[in-house]
Amino acid sequence: MPRSPLPTSARFLPLPGLLLLCALATAATPQDAGLGWPERLLEELSRIDTDYPGEIGVFAKDLDSGLSISFRGEETWYLASGIKVPVAIAVLRGVERGEFTLDDRLRLEAYDYVDGAGETNRHPPGARLGVRFLLEQMVIHSDNSASDRLIRLVGIEAVNRVVEELAPGGFQPITPLADVRRHAYSQLHPAAFRLSGRDFLQLKQQRSDAARRATLARLLGVAPTELRPLSLGEAFEAYYATQLNSARLSAYGELLEALANGKALGAEGSAHLMGLMERVATGRKRIKAGLPTVAAFLHKTGTQRARFCDLGIVRTAGTDGDKRLIVAACTRGDSSLARSETALRLVGQAVWQSGALLPAPEELEVRR
Repeated sequence: MPRSPLPTSARFLPLPGLLLLCALATAATPQDAGLGWPERLLEELSRIDTDYPGEIGVFAKDLDSGLSISFRGEETWYLASGIKVPVAIAVLRGVERGEFTLDDRLRLEAYDYVDGAGETNRHPPGARLGVRFLLEQMVIHSDNSASDRLIRLVGIEAVNRVVEELAPGGFQPITPLADVRRHAYSQLHPAAFRLSGRDFLQLKQQRSDAARRATLARLLGVAPTELRPLSLGEAFEAYYATQLNSARLSAYGELLEALANGKALGAEGSAHLMGLMERVATGRKRIKAGLPTVAAFLHKTGTQRARFCDLGIVRTAGTDGDKRLIVAACTRGDSSLARSETALRLVGQAVWQSGALLPAPEELEVRR
């Protein structure tokens, strides 16, 4: 795909954490005293982007100083499962309003099933699963069926109200995860909007694009020749062009900032969601792999054909409160999971090498 123009914008840690971060930064960051962390980070992101076959986009913001950088962060990026954070906020707001509790159990219907990770699909139709369990599966394991069952609980309108309130104008419409597949496969045949959750499971089981096209034709009851002459990759690119389930990375940063500052949820709901995000099991080779071990990463990943994201809050514990840095990063244009995860790992590495996680110089002076 054509590469878009490169962008131009741009507390105390306890020992041994402070010493480790300082040592890492001293060893790895550019030794230009005239550059602050935003300039150093943008410079390194440009190098990562040049070496990556597709494109990267990154928005980062220090929540203490307010300093931020945007590397294609004002462009619209497909979020994939990144939309599950606003879903979780909508669910926890329902809990806060007393509409239901985390211990309430929801009946799983046949139309709730979507292909993907997690344990929800192991339960039969009619099973009753707790809201708490579904939230954990959705956030920690990126369970699509859990996500769609929770969306059915609160309504997709509530999810879209969350993003419009917390990041006005920054998000495109969010849809259920099953509709992602319907929109993508409808690029091959309009009858794909009739596909069921079980149909998606069958499609996912196919080992090649050719087998998936043949299965799609069979499920739709049409001849294979009636499918549009597009590859599955082209079909998904056409779907991405609709900009559904997409946002500016800077807008996603606004969403994360509201969550971190207790403006998206009350204290209990904020702690619950951020606790789940700290336990995320996906994306271990992405941004987190490039950060020092003293840094926690509260995040949500997104993964789809030629689209990969890692979006979260880096936190380092300090004697005067946490150092908090938002990092929202996505890739596009390269279908290789390995190359894309390497690029995101390098983004994480660039963040700490830039010095963004270190106390400000005046704080270090006071520390001495």
